Amino acid sequence: MSALFAATVVLSAFLLFVVQPMTGKTLLPRFGGAAGVWTTSMLFFQAGLLAGYAYSHWLTTRLGGKMQALVHSLLLGISALAVWCLRLSNATVEDGDPIATILLVLTLHLGLPYFLLATTSPLVQYWYHGAIPGGMTYRLFAVSNAASLGGLLAYPALIEPWLPLWLQWNVWTAGYGLFAVLGIATAMKSSGAVRARVDAGFEWREALRWLLLAAAPCALWLSVAHHMSQNIAPLPLLWVLPLSLYLVSFVLTFESGRWYRPERFRLLMPLAIGLLLLGIRFRGWSKGIVLPLSAMSAGLLLCCVFCHGELARRKPEAARLTMFYIVIALGGALGGFFVSVMAPLLFRDFWEFPIATVACFLLALALLYGFTSWKLHLRLALVGTLAFVFAARFEGAGSFKLRNFYGVLEVRESGEGAGAWRGLLHGGILHGVQFREPALKRIATAYYGERSGVGMEMLRPAAGARRIGAVGLGIGVIATYARPGDVIRFYEINPQVVEVATRYFDFLRESRGTVEVVVGDARISLSGETPRGFDLLVVDAFSGDAIPVHLLTREAFELYFRHLKPEGVLAVHVTNRYLRLYPQVIAIAESLGRKATVIRNPAEPERGIEAASWVMIHGRRQIAEGPTKIWTDQYSNLLQVIQ
Repeated sequence: MSALFAATVVLSAFLLFVVQPMTGKTLLPRFGGAAGVWTTSMLFFQAGLLAGYAYSHWLTTRLGGKMQALVHSLLLGISALAVWCLRLSNATVEDGDPIATILLVLTLHLGLPYFLLATTSPLVQYWYHGAIPGGMTYRLFAVSNAASLGGLLAYPALIEPWLPLWLQWNVWTAGYGLFAVLGIATAMKSSGAVRARVDAGFEWREALRWLLLAAAPCALWLSVAHHMSQNIAPLPLLWVLPLSLYLVSFVLTFESGRWYRPERFRLLMPLAIGLLLLGIRFRGWSKGIVLPLSAMSAGLLLCCVFCHGELARRKPEAARLTMFYIVIALGGALGGFFVSVMAPLLFRDFWEFPIATVACFLLALALLYGFTSWKLHLRLALVGTLAFVFAARFEGAGSFKLRNFYGVLEVRESGEGAGAWRGLLHGGILHGVQFREPALKRIATAYYGERSGVGMEMLRPAAGARRIGAVGLGIGVIATYARPGDVIRFYEINPQVVEVATRYFDFLRESRGTVEVVVGDARISLSGETPRGFDLLVVDAFSGDAIPVHLLTREAFELYFRHLKPEGVLAVHVTNRYLRLYPQVIAIAESLGRKATVIRNPAEPERGIEAASWVMIHGRRQIAEGPTKIWTDQYSNLLQVIQ
């Protein structure tokens, strides 16, 4: 019977966590590849976990063993049928608030099966405690988290590189059917060994400690994941890394007491906080990805081991474990709600990262160092917040920021006299500047200088008026190249970018051509339009250093070519500090029978021009069958392009 308990817990935990990166990858293209898709999805998963734990508590305190088995088996059977009928991969997404839309779609298509997967760990642990008195019940929690970790690591290493997305969902659905069978068998076998129990009370101060120790690391790992996604790419690999560290800390601390020792962490926590503060400066790194990722990861792991180690030290007897798990899940849900919903509403920058770091520091002061005075904590929190505000004001003098679901925009002014300029930054990357001197306002800057791939193409002589498309607006620098009679049509998903480009910069307003701006995801917009007959289509939709992968797939390129004239040119911006994108772009172009040329230009700081790499795709060639496995809507692999 113990093998059945373990198998049920392992399979449920594996499915519970492998579906998370699958879900993000499925939804990303429908919301412009925004990193906010991940944090919003995690809010759903945390809420599902809380609902599952609450159900487990209700079931074990209100119903007898046979009724517990009957009710749970019935729900498992219904969910196994529903999961075949309602596939998230087939879900339609309507326009509206992205956060509300994502939560609604996930609830309708994944709510019931995810809810029942979430019930399994606490419910089976309670049944195990009733069926096998004296068994090591809490070790099943460590086993569950180990299986969750296995699911997460399996996705980027084994599943994503080899299986198309549709097959991933089919395999997961089949696995859920097997889980339903194991769950029903477990319920039936344990029905005679358990009974309803009296709901024991608990001391509210201890419950508050559980809540804080669960909320702080959850908010921290979500903030780290969002930070990574915003500055590199919103892909499963970079979502899996911090979540895996979060789960590792659960495995280590609940498996046994040898991994967490307070006396050790009195020395390690200052190091952890220092590493996280170093990671907060991640947007300033330009010499590679390994060091900042390693710093953030090490700091995150140490903070999570501390918080979860303190939770493990304070866990109640097994008879009260369902209430313990409810409080942990509530803390996780509150941490997720703070990062995904409250932070974008309250802050204009990613303040949730330093706030979560400060929260872990304050918990360490109280539980490791004995500083329990609430007045002291309040003063330290105030001083820490003011220090962060001062640092932000010092760094961003002459600037202001906006934030929404798609990230943080900063309009910054710098320089003096003829060299004074105003620029737009997104995720720490400069997306365009304009000189304030009237005589210099029409200079094409940033990645669009006259020697760049786009600049050279725009300056090429043309027989008549041109039609130009641009995926990604920025501040509209390309519009300065337009000639009388030209029509340039921008596609921009973020309405705040449109607001900034029109209100604070002059490229669109003073263009000599006709400028059109379409607000919405470029692929969705282009798919709904008749062929535009563009002479040039520019694809430059980076958010910070993050890439919207759904704009760099074979299907996306087929759509671009449908809107180009036969002799038209597709220009793809591939400048990136961390990812080597041009081989993938060239491979896709050649697979569609097109020539591709890489054009690089050096930086010219005095003219506001950044070093840039463009892939210019034009003409015809024989279709290539190269060794590179090209990206499609069903397949992409970040490991291919990390440099």
